[in-house]
Amino acid sequence: MDVAGVTVPHADEVFVAGEWVPVDGEYRIVSPSTGRPVATVGLPSVKHAQAAVEAARTDGLASWAEMPVAGRVEICARFCAAMEARLDDMGTVWAVESGMPVRYSRTLHRFAAVGAWRTLLDSAEDVLRDTVRGSALGDVVVRREPAGVVAAIMAYNGPLVTMASKALPALLAGCPVVVKAAVESQLIMRIIAECAAGAGFPAGALSILCGDVEIGRELSANPHVDMVSLTGGRAAAQQIIESTRHRFARTHLELGGKSPALILDDADLTVVLKTLVPGATSGAGQICAALSRILVPERRHDEVVELLRQAWEGLRIGDPLDPRTQIGPVAAPSVVERAEGFVARAVADGARVVAGGRRPAGFDAGWYFEPTLVTDVARDSDLARNEVFGPVTAVLTYRDDEDGLRLANDTSYGLAASVYTADRDKGVAYARRIRAGSVAVNAFGPALTAPFGGMKGSGWGREAGPEGICEFTELKQILLGPSGGTGSAG
Repeated sequence: MDVAGVTVPHADEVFVAGEWVPVDGEYRIVSPSTGRPVATVGLPSVKHAQAAVEAARTDGLASWAEMPVAGRVEICARFCAAMEARLDDMGTVWAVESGMPVRYSRTLHRFAAVGAWRTLLDSAEDVLRDTVRGSALGDVVVRREPAGVVAAIMAYNGPLVTMASKALPALLAGCPVVVKAAVESQLIMRIIAECAAGAGFPAGALSILCGDVEIGRELSANPHVDMVSLTGGRAAAQQIIESTRHRFARTHLELGGKSPALILDDADLTVVLKTLVPGATSGAGQICAALSRILVPERRHDEVVELLRQAWEGLRIGDPLDPRTQIGPVAAPSVVERAEGFVARAVADGARVVAGGRRPAGFDAGWYFEPTLVTDVARDSDLARNEVFGPVTAVLTYRDDEDGLRLANDTSYGLAASVYTADRDKGVAYARRIRAGSVAVNAFGPALTAPFGGMKGSGWGREAGPEGICEFTELKQILLGPSGGTGSAG
């Protein structure tokens, strides 16, 4: 199958336990930029999920989990090298099926995904090496063993990065992995699966299914899944917790955010704009760590908002396949409706739209919504409290730096944040006091060479970085008593 000049393999098959298998169901891919169908592919069923888990439990645990770490690193390195060779192809098909501009994917894939997996490959053997410590009872060997069969459930807004930060750490830890990618990620995940097929994974080590919510529910409830790792929303997380609690399966949850950009009174706005604008608007706001709340000092409100207005209105909206496009369409009509609802409720509560707020002129087809900036937002309003996951950013004011810090923490989320200030040491001091798993000073993060995850309602656990490998392991101690002899009985 050819899509936008890229050959996408196995349109009518899915990748189960290292093999391409036929499917009965169909899924029609619709372009967010035109609203028209672009391709039809096969859709996996619950039986494919069950087969993937069974293969992981039998073949995967026997082969992959028992393989020396160096062997796992070698196979994963081939997998990653194959994906690096196809970054441009993946960016193209991702733009077609999700609306994410190729300009954005080039940055995200090369600096986030590639950096993440290179760090993992470099650190895996050290992270997983046994250590020995003393005790009054004798030496103790401390080792990390695979957590078991992992179901990795992913969202549509960053499939390659999530493979790098979630699936790769689990694989390196020795866990057989069943990936449940978003149903909207059919094209990019088929290329990823093709890269995996040529890497030499043993049977059962890796399956990749792009299916609907029923696939995710089956994986979460399956008694042979030892750990479920989710990137998604709170409702899905609550369902996973309910599905896994009876068997005490482990969970790792990355659940989005309402991340603040705290602009302190002394901040240089030239420095601020360089990273705040992309940090708030990239991916049309469909990014879990997006800086969706901009917190400004009362005395600098008009100055800051005017510069932000100019920046927002200067963003280039267009075809996601055009390398000049900064803002493409959102992924689905429901995202447009959600953004419209948040804006309407904010205005009804007394807020003011400074930029955007509607479908852009000249874009009659597809699912476009202007990058939108709203000020005079009340602290207790829907827009200030809840995740839009779309191109709507709120501006809130504070009295002094301490009030700004309180406002930054006044959220049920805790995924990411940024602090902008002329005094870097002051910025670090404030970053330490913000309750979020990732805080950047005069920048936008996170860096996926380090552990990433949320606090509070943004979930628990960490992925990416060397610590991300540890997330998918169980610790075991082996106490060494006196030797019982010098040889074997035979």
